[in-house]
Amino acid sequence: MRPNSAHYRDIFLADVPMMDVRAPVEYTKGAFPNTVNLPLMNDIERQKVGTSYKQHGQAAAIELGHQLVRGPLKAERIEAWAAFARANPDGYLYCFRGGLRSQITQQWLKDEAGIDYPRVIGGYKALRNFLIDTTDAAVAECDFVIVGGMTGTGKTEVLAQLDNAVDLERHANHRGSSFGKHATGQPGQIDFENLLAIDLLKKRAAGMQSFVLEDESRLIGSCSLPLPLHQGMQEYPLVWLEDSLEGRVERILGDYVIDLSAEFVALHGEEQGLAAFAERLQQSLRNIVRRLGGERYQRLAAIMDAALAEQQRSGAVDLHRGWIEGLLGEYYDPMYAYQRESKAVRIEFSGDQRAVVEYLRQRARR
Repeated sequence: MRPNSAHYRDIFLADVPMMDVRAPVEYTKGAFPNTVNLPLMNDIERQKVGTSYKQHGQAAAIELGHQLVRGPLKAERIEAWAAFARANPDGYLYCFRGGLRSQITQQWLKDEAGIDYPRVIGGYKALRNFLIDTTDAAVAECDFVIVGGMTGTGKTEVLAQLDNAVDLERHANHRGSSFGKHATGQPGQIDFENLLAIDLLKKRAAGMQSFVLEDESRLIGSCSLPLPLHQGMQEYPLVWLEDSLEGRVERILGDYVIDLSAEFVALHGEEQGLAAFAERLQQSLRNIVRRLGGERYQRLAAIMDAALAEQQRSGAVDLHRGWIEGLLGEYYDPMYAYQRESKAVRIEFSGDQRAVVEYLRQRARR
């Protein structure tokens, strides 16, 4: 039998598959990539056992657990574990602390299916703490530079061209602005933090000690940046990306209209997808009505509604440029101009996309 493991770094670097035997409610709150939830107990069973433990102690709780999970139900769960173990012979299983639940799972697998399968020592809690420490260590020990710029300059495109970029928006599945939601939902907070930590871990293992981030606020949609990283981002040097208004409008049209509508159509089909896309775009504008002011909101909303109607009718997206230009000129650009002025002392380079990418590549070689 392979031994139980506390080599958390190796597990994450190798994308080792893991079987999570915690209850579904625990798994939903936070988990790791490459894991499958195959619980020893479902949520109701876990709740009953927990109540028994508080009222009558461990022995009574264990006895109740065996009563609740027996017969065909027990056989069904063991078969699911066995199928995972056979499909993933190099994997591991874990529960919350690497204690009773994972040990029972191991024992049942061995007794009933003849499979010796190792567990993660310390379980979910140890793996999670390792990833928290990984992010904290990177913030404390590594060099970071921020890519800033007006809305639509293509900051994400810059990151895509750099090996040492950490794409926070990709991990959060959100573009970071009021219009930044994708057709699919965001990960939970813990899942977002885990994805970020594993990204940093792998890049550092590849020898990188200098990272490029996009300028973000504390929240990327519903995902909150880890506090040490957010605090560091208020002080890291800045590289400012520039582009023409025309280029920015076209980029936003591509990202927030053409690509986003395609996401919704792929998920829901043509008719329902376009309707859901239209509602998402209109809601995004409504979300900033207070900051826009009533008159400006009404004017931009009318342009957007006409553009959506034309897109629905003919597929043409040209009219969307109207509200995009208005939103940039009247809302986003003044805000970003103020931010650039307030951060001017931190800007060490500015230029177009090609110049910025080249500068950041040279900077990483220093």
